[in-house]
Parts: sequence; C-alpha cells; structure tokens
Amino acid sequence: MADLIFIYVPCRDSAEAEKIARVVIEKKLAACANIFPAMQSIYPWEGEICVEQEAVLILKTAAAQFKAVEEAVRSVHSYELPCIAALNVTDVNDAYAAWIHKETTK
Repeated sequence: MADLIFIYVPCRDSAEAEKIARVVIEKKLAACANIFPAMQSIYPWEGEICVEQEAVLILKTAAAQFKAVEEAVRSVHSYELPCIAALNVTDVNDAYAAWIHKETTK
C-alpha cells in the first residue's frame, strides 16, 4: 500500500503532541496518532549543540493528505522549524489500510 504514510513529528512535549494530534484527527487528515512521550534529541541550533527532551508524534494517513497535514501541524506547532516528515508505508494489512482511508475521507 504505497498510498499510506506515517508522518513523524517531534514535539516540545506530550501535551503539544496531543494538541496537534487532536487538530489533525478532528479535521479527518489522519486516522490515528501515536505519541512516544520521551525522546532525547541532540542537534545544532544557532551555533550551539542543543540537548532536549521531546515527544514524538506519529500520524497515520493517506499520502494525498500530506500537504494538508503539514499545514495543520505548522499552524499549531511551537517550533520555528518543525520536522514534518512522511515515511512511506510499503506493506500493511488490507483491513487497516481501508480503515485509514475511510477515516481520512471527508
């Protein structure tokens, strides 16, 4: 099922991840959200190495929804430069794929 994607979005914390997930799901842009509450990120920003605790949000949706999800996430996310990355789903059980399509069709 190449037309499904999981969208990876690191967030400031679990509360922000849940807020974003609710916005995206209420708009029927994703069928499901998973939140991993504890992740450590290390990255360069404005000349310094930063070490931060974040939460990871994974949104499950149809590939055609990516741009709309990206816009919705940007409208709520607190980061100046959020990562909003689509990961292609190459194999998934048919019933689950059908459910994602059903939940993301307006």
